Amino acid sequence: MNLSLIGKKALVSGSSQGIGKAIAIELADLGASCILLARNEEFLQQTVSELHVAEGQSHEYHVIDFNDTDALKNLIKDITGKTDIDILINNTGGPAAGLIIDSESDAFEHAFRQHLSCNHILTQHVVPGMKKNGFGRIINVISTSVRIP
Repeated sequence: MNLSLIGKKALVSGSSQGIGKAIAIELADLGASCILLARNEEFLQQTVSELHVAEGQSHEYHVIDFNDTDALKNLIKDITGKTDIDILINNTGGPAAGLIIDSESDAFEHAFRQHLSCNHILTQHVVPGMKKNGFGRIINVISTSVRIP
């Protein structure tokens, strides 16, 4: 089975650690060029330095906080204005672990913005390029902290 992603461009959010970082490493190992998004620049730099480049890939990162949807819109417009994205990994953390009875309403609104609104913004901007190129993959990773409904 040919799993090569040579020549493909992947955008991975939440890619400075955990699941997002592991996904970015695997995509790069398969030949994709990766654009990493996360809040922590130091961790992003470390992750980029670990990505495979033997297939001629070029990797980059952007520091972004998903709490600022206007900044996210501007960033994704800039990215998709320069390149088409073939693979989108919507990967955001939270909400914080704990019982629902102990949670504040603001925590739900915050999680909704991060998991749904921001993922929707990214998806809206990458799909036109995917359609134009006849290829696209979108993977949504939603919170590993929710183990019990």
